[in-house]
Amino acid sequence: MKLVVGNKNYSSWSLRAWLCLAHYQIAFEEEGVSLGAEGLKDRLRQFSPTARVPVLIDGDLTVWDSLAICEYVSEQYLAGRGWPSDPKLRARARAIACEMHSGFMAVRGELPMNCRATRRVNLSDQCRQEITRIDTMWTDLRQAHASSGPWLFGEFSIADCMYAPVVFRFKTYQIGVSEQSQAYMTTTLNHPPIQQWLTAALEETEVLPEDEAGVEV
Repeated sequence: MKLVVGNKNYSSWSLRAWLCLAHYQIAFEEEGVSLGAEGLKDRLRQFSPTARVPVLIDGDLTVWDSLAICEYVSEQYLAGRGWPSDPKLRARARAIACEMHSGFMAVRGELPMNCRATRRVNLSDQCRQEITRIDTMWTDLRQAHASSGPWLFGEFSIADCMYAPVVFRFKTYQIGVSEQSQAYMTTTLNHPPIQQWLTAALEETEVLPEDEAGVEV
């Protein structure tokens, strides 16, 4: 099984699929592809029809969407353990994962993932509203599941994969959040696979100007 990922400093969608495999210690080959502009579409189309990363290649199967990759891994390799076992919690975890997958456009646009930076940005009202929504979500989930573990639903799940890049974003741009959300960010940032990803990101030297938002602090 092979996972094709983009620059670790910038590629938030790559991180989501990679973290699912890494956390659950599923053996895979990793292939990195530069997201630099020159010839990008042609380079990526050799892996998937969408010319985007990540891409999972498992035998004769190719999956080219982060959430779909996580779902496949959960079903094929984890007997469904990528989601909470309780049906109601599983439904809620899927709902917030899909909310991240299809929403928070202002956060994505104004706070691009940039693991090696510390920046300050001027936020739009829409971005502030989205940050509040994420903070409230994290706070409510941590309060509800504190007794069963440190992750959003107590035990680690695909929901945590989906929000890991947001943790990096909030750290980079010094976004203020609740005490519970800050504790969740600390849990995520200290997680060994996340530390492994960050170490690799810090070793990269390529700069993608379109993802260099804000001013240095």
